[in-house]
Amino acid sequence: MNCKQKSLMAVLALVMAAGIAFVGCQKEGGGQAGEAGKGLIGVVMPTRSEERWIKDGNAVKEGLENLGYTVDLQYSDDDIATQTRQIDDMITKGVKILVIASIDGSALSNQLENAAASNIPVISYDRLLMQSPNVDYYVSFDNYKVGGQMGDILITGLKLDDASAANPVIVELFAGSPDDNNSVGFYQGAMDKLQPYFDRGVLRVPSGQIDRAVIGTLRWDAAEAQKRMENLLSAHYSGNVVLNGILSPYDPISLSCLEACKAVGYGSTPGKPLPLVGGQDCIVASVKSILAGEQYATVLKDTRSLGAATVTLVDTLMRGETPTGLDTTSYHNGAKIVPSLLLDSVIVTKDNVQSAVIDTGYHTAEALGL
Repeated sequence: MNCKQKSLMAVLALVMAAGIAFVGCQKEGGGQAGEAGKGLIGVVMPTRSEERWIKDGNAVKEGLENLGYTVDLQYSDDDIATQTRQIDDMITKGVKILVIASIDGSALSNQLENAAASNIPVISYDRLLMQSPNVDYYVSFDNYKVGGQMGDILITGLKLDDASAANPVIVELFAGSPDDNNSVGFYQGAMDKLQPYFDRGVLRVPSGQIDRAVIGTLRWDAAEAQKRMENLLSAHYSGNVVLNGILSPYDPISLSCLEACKAVGYGSTPGKPLPLVGGQDCIVASVKSILAGEQYATVLKDTRSLGAATVTLVDTLMRGETPTGLDTTSYHNGAKIVPSLLLDSVIVTKDNVQSAVIDTGYHTAEALGL
């Protein structure tokens, strides 16, 4: 077994460990098998400017190449026109399967229709493609559960079970991009956890900005989130009103919010500690911040497992087999229920960085400055 094969086996082992419901496949007529099944696979990722998407793209590409497939991997740099052109080009090239992590989940209907006309299966990667019947599979983490973990971070970190309405905990809320269906699950999962504390009066949002449409961050833009945090602090946090926590759906947003708070004295002024902030994606900068005692936590979604699960699904389809054990009830894209392969995620705090991040090889101790 060569090094690439060993690497693939290690990644696939992570998929099994993640408790994925993808339990096997059934042979279906009409497909290709063995060497005859190898071919060109198109993989489109939204941007190369973010650490996680580079990891995702590499994981899928390397896994497929290890199995003998040729991979056309493209990054769209958060430009919808670029992404549509890339997909059009892949269809023209005759890719056998398309793996798409969209920028705007509702902007690719024409491309998906063209893929269907060419009998090209479409796998929606991490971000659900919306308003189209031409989406065959969805591979992601359980976004509602991820959102619940974001809520749990605030519940545990701010000790909300011990709080009282006489001295409510003060928070502000941030959500993901309005055009990314994942942000719906994240928001709903978090709010379902936090709503009982709002109802009891122990949790309060001075700005009154709670609705997802208001607190969303277009394209997950950290700079835009920082501007909004600065405006919130200026408008609602004068005098004795101190911000205790922030619901954040994404690590770069978390770090930007912390920078905005530092700029007005949080973390350096008596009585104004840095607000407790969670996050998502377990990027290096956030893990370093967690170790430094600033960002409190993040949700780790292991892109190696997501990539390996996608590789397994592609290979199953290319062999003419039907994947089984998929979730066929949870994810409706506005046109159909999309069969989904859902993975588990884990909350990372300072207490389990070693076991959850370093020991698993997600980040090395050297990368984290340890």
